[in-house]
Amino acid sequence: MNRKYTTVITLAVAALAAGNALAADQAVGKTRAQVQAELLEAQRTGDIVDAGTGQKLNELYPNRYPAKVTASNRSRAEVNAELAEAQRMGDIVDAGTGQKLNELYPNRYPAKVTASNRSRAEVNAELREAQRTGDIVDAGTGQKLNELYTNRYPIKG
Repeated sequence: MNRKYTTVITLAVAALAAGNALAADQAVGKTRAQVQAELLEAQRTGDIVDAGTGQKLNELYPNRYPAKVTASNRSRAEVNAELAEAQRMGDIVDAGTGQKLNELYPNRYPAKVTASNRSRAEVNAELREAQRTGDIVDAGTGQKLNELYTNRYPIKG
């Protein structure tokens, strides 16, 4: 019994000594003022864990804390070029309406070019089918040809 008791006490003392040594390694080089400054910064930004939920306060209440600043990997020239392109294309939101300027005033800005995911052959085949069935809009009336000239085109079915 005496030997077990001595072994347990020795292990407990060794664990305490190791724990103190690890804690001392982590705190080396920081003054009291530095630790207090870190605490104030964590309180200001909400980087403190809520005991009840386990989440940081800035995650629970994002409107109470400033947004985290992320470093951009783009240069100032790239950002300025992107802004100039957005202004030229009208991709800037109007504060009053919430719409982009190119949506409010489409005649002031160039039309956006969209890339098609279809091949030239597919587009040509679709055109030939539309010509065959009369699914082409007449510029004068705004109606499809198969609606204007029902006897010239096959009935859809």
